[in-house]
Amino acid sequence: MTLNMIPLAIGPMQITLIVVVVLLIFGGKKIPELMRGLGSGIKEFKDASKEDTKDLKEKE
Repeated sequence: MTLNMIPLAIGPMQITLIVVVVLLIFGGKKIPELMRGLGSGIKEFKDASKEDTKDLKEKE
């Protein structure tokens, strides 16, 4: 690791700080809703990706 990359390294202190900031911004009750929405978005993306891959294989 070079000297320039040291500030980019994420350690436990940085992760803790990020979690605290997220809790302060969104609050404890809003985070499960956000994670649920994020999870469903990822699921939709994966399903669409699989469908596109299936379509490409059928065209070949």
